[in-house]
Amino acid sequence: MEEHSTSNRLAVDQPTRGADRNRPLADQADPGTDEMLLPSLNDGITLLDVEGGRGVPILQSLVLDHLLLHDGPAFWVDANGHATTTTLAQITPSQRLLDRIHVARGFTAYQHYGAVDNLPTTVNQSIQKSTAVTSTSGRQSSAHSEDSSPHTPSLIVAPAVDIQYRSDDTLSEQHAEILQARTLARLATYADSYDVPVLVTRSTINEFTAPVATAANHHLECEQTRMGPRLVGDEFETLVYPVDDGAYYQTTFAYWRQLLATRATQVGLEPATPSPSTLSPPGVGTGVTADGETTSLTASPLLDAWTAPGGR
Repeated sequence: MEEHSTSNRLAVDQPTRGADRNRPLADQADPGTDEMLLPSLNDGITLLDVEGGRGVPILQSLVLDHLLLHDGPAFWVDANGHATTTTLAQITPSQRLLDRIHVARGFTAYQHYGAVDNLPTTVNQSIQKSTAVTSTSGRQSSAHSEDSSPHTPSLIVAPAVDIQYRSDDTLSEQHAEILQARTLARLATYADSYDVPVLVTRSTINEFTAPVATAANHHLECEQTRMGPRLVGDEFETLVYPVDDGAYYQTTFAYWRQLLATRATQVGLEPATPSPSTLSPPGVGTGVTADGETTSLTASPLLDAWTAPGGR
C-alpha cells in the first residue's frame, strides 16, 4: 500500500470561519487526521485554561494560527512574560507573522489597566500608519477571510489577565477586584466594537478569577496528557497528531511547528527556511512518540525585533 506523508494525507481546502473549518482539512480516507488542527477563535472573549502550567506555546500557537487565517494585526497586552520571543520564533512558520503582533507590557496593576484602557489609541495609530503605507506603496491585501482587513485588529490577546491585580500589594482586595472588573469590561467592549476575538488566560482558577470565566463567551481547556497537550472546547477536541512516518503522537514544539507550517502552506504562505548559520544549537527540546521513544527537537533562530515600535 502506498505510503503517504502528512502533507499528502491532508486534503487542503480553503478554510471557512468557525470551528467547522478544521474538518475539511482532514483526509476522509484517513480518519486519524480528522480534527488535527487548532480550534477557531470566534468573536467575543475566549478563555483558555491550561492545566499544569502557563501554556505559552499553546497560547502562541492559537494566536499565530489565527493570524494565518485572517488579515490585520494582533494587539497583545502582556503579563507574566507570555509574549516571549523564544517560543514565538521557534514555532512560527514565517517571521512576517511576528511583524503583525503589537505588544504592550504591564508590570503593575495600573500599568496593565492603562495598557488595556489605551488600546483604542494604539489601534488608531496602527490604522493610520498602515493605511498610509498602503496608499503610498499600492500594496494589495491577500485577505484570508472576507470579514478581515489588513488595517483593523484581527485579534486581541491578554494572557494572565488577573495576575497583576492579585499580586499588587498596593491594592486592597476590593480595589483589585474593581480594577480587574474594569479591565474585563473594556476587553468585552473591544470584542464588540472591533468584531474580533479576545483571547485571555488566567494564572489560577479560584474565587478571584471567577469573573474572568463569567465574562468569557467561549471556553477552551488544555489538558496535559502523557504525550502532550490536548485541547477541548464546545466544538473542538484534539484527537491525534500525525507525523510523516505514519505514527501518531502528541508533543509540544514539534507539533505546534508542524501544525503551523501546514496551515501556512494551506493559505499560500511559504514557511520560513532559516539560514544554517542562524540556527539555534540542537537539543533545545524533546518529543515523545506513540511508541514511547524520545526524539530531539531543534529550534528556529531567536529574533527579538518583532515587537512593534509603538509597543510598550
